[in-house]
Amino acid sequence: MNIKAAGLLVLSLSYSLLGKTVDKEVSVYKVKQLETPMEINGNWNKPQWRKVKEIQIRNFMGLIPSFRPKVQAKMMYDKQNIYVIFLVHDRYVRNMIEDYNGPVSSDACVEFFFSPDMNFTERYFNLEINSGGTPLMGYHTDGRKKYQLLEHADLDKIEISHSLPKKLEKEITEPITWTIEYRLPLSVLQKFSNITAPEPGVVWRGNFYKTSSMSSNPHWMTWSVVNNPKPDFHLPQFFGILKFI
Repeated sequence: MNIKAAGLLVLSLSYSLLGKTVDKEVSVYKVKQLETPMEINGNWNKPQWRKVKEIQIRNFMGLIPSFRPKVQAKMMYDKQNIYVIFLVHDRYVRNMIEDYNGPVSSDACVEFFFSPDMNFTERYFNLEINSGGTPLMGYHTDGRKKYQLLEHADLDKIEISHSLPKKLEKEITEPITWTIEYRLPLSVLQKFSNITAPEPGVVWRGNFYKTSSMSSNPHWMTWSVVNNPKPDFHLPQFFGILKFI
């Protein structure tokens, strides 16, 4: 076991998922508990996030783009919520999708896929948010074959902060930095799935992504390596480990 500073580590192991045994390096992130109340305002440098180790989203699927965004994320929890923030140093940014559950991954988009029920690690949620703050979220019980999108009322319960305008019709080609931060209530998840409630010692599976599939610099980036010849984020067998502490 190779343990890195402040909560990041990598394990080499074999595990069984979806009926298959997989030998691979598994990314692991230690998720700290939020100790003081926090305003959701997209501020990467506020005190509550300063002591939290960042996640590096730097593995590419498919062709390597000419410009490689630099993408980081952080995650925390409390008894009622999950908190996530992304910091993106980017170019070729656009936001065209404004409708809930629209194809936000065609825009500059950050995504969090996770399995919160350790008895059914193949079942997962996908929360995708473009840089204008428009979300798509679904619950998948059989990959892309069987899933349910969340209703608008449930999506409205997710508090999202975004640093860029909701819509950018003209692609920004020069360097730009943007953030997405959100508070995701556990009660939203509990409507669809039994969840293993976050507390010290609990483990979820998950992955963090960045994409912009319809920009002039298309790319598909992951935290935990996805060993697949074509870009596809819907592969829970490659999720990393989220260990709550």
